[in-house]
Amino acid sequence: MVDEVDLPRVSAPARRALVAAGYVRLDQLAGVDERELQKLHGMGPKALRILREALEERGLSFRT
Repeated sequence: MVDEVDLPRVSAPARRALVAAGYVRLDQLAGVDERELQKLHGMGPKALRILREALEERGLSFRT
C-alpha cells in the first residue's frame, strides 16, 4: 500500500518504480547494486543521488 511507503522524497516516476520493484523502505535499498536501480524506468540520476544521500545519513550504502 502506498501509504506505507517509507522512502525519501523522489519524483513520482522514481517512487512508482521503486514500489513496483518491491522497495517500500529505505533500508531495503542498502546493499542493492545501484546499477540495478538505474535500470528501473523512471529512476534518474537525481533520484539516485537523493537515495544515496539518505542511505549515507543512516550509515548505509548501495552495493559497490
